[in-house]
Amino acid sequence: MEGPGFRKYVAIVGKRNVGKSSFMNRLLGQEISIVSEVAGTTTDPVFKSMELRPLGPVTFVDTPGFDDVGYLGKLRVERARKILYRVDAAILVVDDMPGEYENSIAELLRSMDIPFMVVVNKEDLLGSKAWELKKNYESKYHVAVLVVSAKTGKGIESVGDTLKKIIPDEEEIPFLSDLIDGGDLVVLVVPIDLGAPKGRLIMPQVHGIREVLDAEALALVVKERELRYALKNIGMKPKLVVTDSQSITKVISDIPEDVNVTTFSILETRYRGDLLYSIESLKAIDELEDGDKVVIMEACTHRPLTEDIGRVKIPRWLVNHTGAQLEFKVIAGREFPDAEEVEDAKLIIHCGGCVINRNAMMKRVRMAKRLGIPMVNYGVIICYLHGVIDRAIKVFNLDVKV
Repeated sequence: MEGPGFRKYVAIVGKRNVGKSSFMNRLLGQEISIVSEVAGTTTDPVFKSMELRPLGPVTFVDTPGFDDVGYLGKLRVERARKILYRVDAAILVVDDMPGEYENSIAELLRSMDIPFMVVVNKEDLLGSKAWELKKNYESKYHVAVLVVSAKTGKGIESVGDTLKKIIPDEEEIPFLSDLIDGGDLVVLVVPIDLGAPKGRLIMPQVHGIREVLDAEALALVVKERELRYALKNIGMKPKLVVTDSQSITKVISDIPEDVNVTTFSILETRYRGDLLYSIESLKAIDELEDGDKVVIMEACTHRPLTEDIGRVKIPRWLVNHTGAQLEFKVIAGREFPDAEEVEDAKLIIHCGGCVINRNAMMKRVRMAKRLGIPMVNYGVIICYLHGVIDRAIKVFNLDVKV
């Protein structure tokens, strides 16, 4: 599965006329960005996707010069900054000693936790000075520095290897197998309602069953109405109960107090995103006021139901809890959202993200963090609003207070 959310995004940044566009064109082997001797030729970010070995699928973003001037220039710089909210890494292109703009860009990238490398361009013109610049940037910024020539292509072949080294791999986290042992009984509570696909289970449910089996444990799949009957007759206490978030209160009332319980959605946000950040973001709920914007974000598109969980139920529960008149905006789809769509939000509420991978979800999490916007998962906020969040996250032994 491939899409914008699965690719690495790399921004090409620097001052005007250092050869950013020429560098990108040489790297891609195509005339994508317009090149001229006139400073500020690139006025808007230019996106181009390619397969770059050994990194894989990458989208490069050619940005306007960060030293652009005038009213329009400032707007271009601001837009270039917003692009950084969604990138995995950056390439700072230079052709001279580090100055005010290079230092400010490096500081900005570090403040946003964006790994970056430096490319000293125009080796064909700079000659030995290019290698002096390399040493200077290495000692000043402590990052990888390449000497290249966008004109001749010298050094370009090393860009992919360097990016591969500076972009960290996403940590692999189990779905639930680390919470159980072989021989344990795991009860998976699977509601069959209007939102359930006919003739099949949804992805998190299938994922849960498979990990239970792989752990040599026992999987018992029941509907919420049969849970109490099943536990009474199975003759074995469950090690873990996993349920749909909307059934959490009923499930808790039907199981012993010493049995661990959580939801598929909470498992999803741990597996694909940042569970700790989602829980810490809950404190923003009680700070919401009239007129505040709340973004409902879903990784897939589906036909909304009359009682849709994201568009209807969660907003209703949230308004009832806060007593505030809130503005809700829905952003759905695998396409990576633009910072402009969410930058004024006071809270982002995201689905489990079962149709995207961890890399794609973490892009969204990092953007929210860089924008300073709290971001909670469907399951986390549902459990919080129903007063059972402590019980639902106890199994993870997190050092966090709700």
